[in-house]
Amino acid sequence: MTTTTACIEPDSFLTLHYRMSGPSGDLINTFADKPATLTLGTGELSPALEARLLGLPEGSHASFELPAGAAFGERHPDKVQWLARPLLDAMSEDDQQYAVGDVVQFPTPDGQGRFAGSVQRLRRDAQGEAVLFDFNHPLAGQPVTFEVHVIGVL
Repeated sequence: MTTTTACIEPDSFLTLHYRMSGPSGDLINTFADKPATLTLGTGELSPALEARLLGLPEGSHASFELPAGAAFGERHPDKVQWLARPLLDAMSEDDQQYAVGDVVQFPTPDGQGRFAGSVQRLRRDAQGEAVLFDFNHPLAGQPVTFEVHVIGVL
Protein backbone atom coordinates (compact mmCIF):
# COMPACT_ATOMS: atom_id res chain seq x y z
CA MET A 1 0.00 0.00 0.00
CA THR A 2 1.43 3.35 -1.05
CA THR A 3 1.02 6.32 1.25
CA THR A 4 0.73 9.67 -0.46
CA THR A 5 1.68 12.88 1.24
CA ALA A 6 -1.11 15.44 1.43
CA CYS A 7 -0.49 18.61 -0.56
CA ILE A 8 -1.98 22.04 -0.01
CA GLU A 9 -5.05 22.76 -2.13
CA PRO A 10 -7.23 25.91 -2.40
CA ASP A 11 -9.52 25.10 0.57
CA SER A 12 -7.04 23.15 2.73
CA PHE A 13 -7.07 23.40 6.51
CA LEU A 14 -3.46 23.86 7.61
CA THR A 15 -1.32 23.58 10.68
CA LEU A 16 1.96 25.38 10.10
CA HIS A 17 4.68 27.56 11.42
CA TYR A 18 5.30 30.72 9.45
CA ARG A 19 7.34 33.88 9.50
CA MET A 20 6.41 37.01 7.61
CA SER A 21 8.94 39.83 7.55
CA GLY A 22 9.71 43.03 5.75
CA PRO A 23 12.70 45.38 5.68
CA SER A 24 12.19 46.25 9.38
CA GLY A 25 12.14 42.62 10.54
CA ASP A 26 9.50 40.11 11.56
CA LEU A 27 5.86 41.10 11.64
CA ILE A 28 4.69 37.58 12.54
CA ASN A 29 6.80 34.61 13.61
CA THR A 30 5.22 31.44 15.04
CA PHE A 31 8.38 29.30 14.96
CA ALA A 32 9.19 29.93 18.64
CA ASP A 33 5.61 29.36 19.81
CA LYS A 34 2.58 27.24 18.97
CA PRO A 35 1.90 26.63 15.27
CA ALA A 36 -0.87 28.48 13.51
CA THR A 37 -4.01 26.87 12.10
CA LEU A 38 -5.88 28.40 9.19
CA THR A 39 -8.01 27.60 6.18
CA LEU A 40 -6.92 28.77 2.76
CA GLY A 41 -9.40 30.99 0.95
CA THR A 42 -10.82 32.64 4.07
CA GLY A 43 -8.70 35.80 3.99
CA GLU A 44 -6.38 34.86 6.84
CA LEU A 45 -3.43 35.21 4.46
CA SER A 46 -3.17 37.45 1.42
CA PRO A 47 -3.95 35.79 -1.93
CA ALA A 48 -0.30 36.24 -2.98
CA LEU A 49 0.92 34.30 0.08
CA GLU A 50 -1.74 31.61 -0.37
CA ALA A 51 -0.66 31.15 -3.99
CA ARG A 52 2.89 30.34 -2.80
CA LEU A 53 1.51 27.62 -0.51
CA LEU A 54 -0.52 25.77 -3.14
CA GLY A 55 1.01 22.41 -3.99
CA LEU A 56 3.40 22.28 -1.03
CA PRO A 57 3.42 18.84 0.57
CA GLU A 58 2.87 18.20 4.26
CA GLY A 59 6.22 18.37 6.08
CA SER A 60 7.80 20.82 3.63
CA HIS A 61 9.78 23.89 4.62
CA ALA A 62 10.01 26.74 2.12
CA SER A 63 10.89 30.41 1.92
CA PHE A 64 9.61 32.92 -0.63
CA GLU A 65 10.73 36.44 -1.46
CA LEU A 66 7.91 38.65 -2.73
CA PRO A 67 8.76 42.00 -4.36
CA ALA A 68 7.49 45.31 -2.99
CA GLY A 69 3.72 45.49 -3.17
CA ALA A 70 3.18 41.88 -4.25
CA ALA A 71 2.10 40.47 -0.87
CA PHE A 72 -0.16 43.26 0.44
CA GLY A 73 -0.49 45.75 -2.40
CA GLU A 74 0.83 49.25 -2.58
CA ARG A 75 0.48 51.83 0.19
CA HIS A 76 -2.46 54.17 -0.34
CA PRO A 77 -2.25 57.67 1.15
CA ASP A 78 -6.07 57.83 1.31
CA LYS A 79 -5.98 55.00 3.88
CA VAL A 80 -4.31 57.37 6.36
CA GLN A 81 -7.18 59.25 7.97
CA TRP A 82 -8.00 61.46 10.92
CA LEU A 83 -10.96 60.18 12.98
CA ALA A 84 -12.68 62.58 15.37
CA ARG A 85 -13.32 61.51 18.95
CA PRO A 86 -17.15 61.39 18.61
CA LEU A 87 -16.82 58.89 15.74
CA LEU A 88 -14.28 56.81 17.69
CA ASP A 89 -16.60 56.77 20.71
CA ALA A 90 -19.46 55.55 18.52
CA MET A 91 -17.34 52.64 17.21
CA SER A 92 -15.62 51.63 20.46
CA GLU A 93 -15.80 51.98 24.22
CA ASP A 94 -16.30 55.54 25.47
CA ASP A 95 -13.13 57.20 26.67
CA GLN A 96 -10.89 54.54 25.13
CA GLN A 97 -7.33 55.81 25.28
CA TYR A 98 -5.08 55.67 22.21
CA ALA A 99 -1.29 55.76 21.96
CA VAL A 100 0.98 56.00 18.93
CA GLY A 101 1.71 52.47 17.71
CA ASP A 102 -1.53 50.95 18.99
CA VAL A 103 -3.38 48.69 16.55
CA VAL A 104 -7.12 49.20 16.94
CA GLN A 105 -9.87 46.92 15.64
CA PHE A 106 -13.07 48.42 14.24
CA PRO A 107 -16.30 46.78 13.05
CA THR A 108 -17.02 46.87 9.33
CA PRO A 109 -20.01 49.02 8.32
CA ASP A 110 -22.16 45.88 7.83
CA GLY A 111 -21.17 44.57 11.28
CA GLN A 112 -20.07 41.24 9.78
CA GLY A 113 -16.31 41.67 10.10
CA ARG A 114 -13.49 43.75 11.50
CA PHE A 115 -10.64 45.85 10.17
CA ALA A 116 -7.63 47.38 11.88
CA GLY A 117 -5.71 50.61 11.83
CA SER A 118 -2.52 51.67 13.56
CA VAL A 119 -2.37 54.93 15.50
CA GLN A 120 0.08 57.38 13.92
CA ARG A 121 -0.61 60.66 15.75
CA LEU A 122 -2.92 62.21 18.33
CA ARG A 123 -4.38 65.71 18.11
CA ARG A 124 -6.24 67.92 20.56
CA ASP A 125 -6.99 71.47 19.42
CA ALA A 126 -9.84 73.94 18.88
CA GLN A 127 -11.46 71.44 16.49
CA GLY A 128 -11.52 68.79 19.22
CA GLU A 129 -9.71 65.51 19.77
CA ALA A 130 -8.78 63.29 16.83
CA VAL A 131 -6.54 60.32 16.07
CA LEU A 132 -4.62 59.73 12.83
CA PHE A 133 -4.95 56.09 11.76
CA ASP A 134 -3.12 54.20 9.02
CA PHE A 135 -5.44 51.54 7.59
CA ASN A 136 -2.80 50.17 5.19
CA HIS A 137 -1.38 46.73 5.98
CA PRO A 138 1.94 47.24 7.83
CA LEU A 139 3.78 45.54 4.95
CA ALA A 140 1.92 47.28 2.11
CA GLY A 141 4.34 48.55 -0.52
CA GLN A 142 7.26 46.62 0.95
CA PRO A 143 9.12 43.47 -0.08
CA VAL A 144 8.10 40.49 2.06
CA THR A 145 9.89 37.32 3.07
CA PHE A 146 7.48 34.47 3.78
CA GLU A 147 8.90 31.34 5.40
CA VAL A 148 6.71 28.34 6.15
CA HIS A 149 6.95 24.84 7.65
CA VAL A 150 3.83 22.86 6.75
CA ILE A 151 3.01 20.56 9.67
CA GLY A 152 -0.38 19.24 8.64
CA VAL A 153 -2.79 19.42 5.71
CA LEU A 154 -6.46 18.42 5.87
